Amino acid sequence: MSGVGDILKAGGDFGTFQKWLVLLTLFPCLSVAFHQFCQLFMVVDVPHHCDTSWIRSVGPNLTEEEQLNLTLPRAADGQYEQCSMYSPVDWDLASIAAYGLNATEKCSSGWVYPSAQPPSLLTEFDLVCDRKDLNNISQSIYMVGLFLGAMIFGPLSDRIGRRPVILISIFLQGLFGVGIAFVPHFYVYMAFRCVVGASVTGITMTLLAVGTEWVGVSSRPKAVLISHCYFATGQMVLAGLSYGIRNWRLLEIAGSAPIFAFFLFSWVLPESARWLVTKGRIEEAKAALQKAASINKRTIPPELLEQLKPEAQPKSASFLDLFRKKHLRKKTLIMSCAWFVNSLVYYGLSLNVTNFGLDIYLTQLAFGAVEIPARVSCIFMLHWFGRKKTQGVLLMLSGLVCLIITGIPEDQPVATTVLAIIGKFTASASFSTSYVYAAELFPTVVRQTGVGLCSMAARVAGIMAPLIRLLGQYHRAIPMAIFGSAPVVGGLLCFLLPETRGTDLVDDMGDSHPPAEVCENANSSSENGHMKGKDGGQDSEHTKTTRF
Repeated sequence: MSGVGDILKAGGDFGTFQKWLVLLTLFPCLSVAFHQFCQLFMVVDVPHHCDTSWIRSVGPNLTEEEQLNLTLPRAADGQYEQCSMYSPVDWDLASIAAYGLNATEKCSSGWVYPSAQPPSLLTEFDLVCDRKDLNNISQSIYMVGLFLGAMIFGPLSDRIGRRPVILISIFLQGLFGVGIAFVPHFYVYMAFRCVVGASVTGITMTLLAVGTEWVGVSSRPKAVLISHCYFATGQMVLAGLSYGIRNWRLLEIAGSAPIFAFFLFSWVLPESARWLVTKGRIEEAKAALQKAASINKRTIPPELLEQLKPEAQPKSASFLDLFRKKHLRKKTLIMSCAWFVNSLVYYGLSLNVTNFGLDIYLTQLAFGAVEIPARVSCIFMLHWFGRKKTQGVLLMLSGLVCLIITGIPEDQPVATTVLAIIGKFTASASFSTSYVYAAELFPTVVRQTGVGLCSMAARVAGIMAPLIRLLGQYHRAIPMAIFGSAPVVGGLLCFLLPETRGTDLVDDMGDSHPPAEVCENANSSSENGHMKGKDGGQDSEHTKTTRF
């Protein structure tokens, strides 16, 4: 062990320093919530029909209703078709009125939208009819960005440090987020959204690492889950912001530009002391720990600081190390599966907010509001039931709710929305548990790489979620059946993982004693008030901490 845990306890493991650090995550978390779901409010469905202004060349004095009546076929319900028109002909107006038109074709000259409608992604880039699927595809492209961010920023954070990656990610998110407001083409929009998605993952993963590595074992879940409550608050802010700003370009600027305010406070963002120790940068780690202790108005005994020693051969662990050791391989595979199914059900519900039948702004407000008690309740559930049971049960409950929704008739939007809110509650609580659990399962040298791999699995599910929604055109129950069955299976697998409640973070790869075994020993011996170290003799550094 590096001894950081003992020093943190001496210098205050959740004092003023750590509380300011958690508060500092407010801006990034609000911005992340905006980018995750803002597109839902930029592609609100509006009435539309084919542009048939060709008939104006032979009938310039036609009223709008007369023009539509002569050039558009009607659907079975008597409404004008939205995606087809009568083929243009070289007749005079009298012949068209007398004989009518019969041949139809797809809209060849674009579409017409209500003139009073503020500019949206749908109206500016014609995301209707044959182009309608581009909406879900663009959501998947954003999720591809999240995936790439996990692939890039996880290992990068383990290599160059937590602080640089956070600052790089925030800068990219602000730059490309504001840039989206000025894109001239929808494919450029998708490319920019992909970069924003990558930055979102860089922010969320690295803030998780900083939060877990600077906070003591007893307050670790509290610190992580408070930042998750900021994310939930951001969803509620998005509902109000999108309701007040209907122009999608102005909305994008309003949601992206404030992130630059973070740089006004970036000078107080510390590097992780644990990461510095694993890299052999002991003096820097000591300085960082002493600074934290001074802010907490505590003093670290010099003899305790002297116990902080570098590893014999400090080195960066690789992605393959997660699979070389049996105990790490098991954790990695099961945790990746848990993140995958959790992301699938979470985004399956969140991205479906426009299809539940009620006002999307109120539904989004409810979806954001329900996440706050969901995240807060995790603090108590993790304390009472531990990580393993909480993770498994919440996943299964979120899946069961989705399966119930498949049996609700379409003419019952209130019942469907209520069930969806319950599902969002359990999925959000499960996601918060995943972040805490994954950060505790992986040792410091591969923590960001391990969490990055789990995040990659989640992003694959995020990519698939919008595409799975397209299956609803064959039967409305298919998407929810998929979103519901996968978490049930993933929840059962979680019961094969070790419990980490009350244990300190593992720093090394556990060559002499597998971390899983350490965790099990910790849980069994915590009843006696102590835990044996790797040599079996010394009491570990987490003996007298409050078990959480």
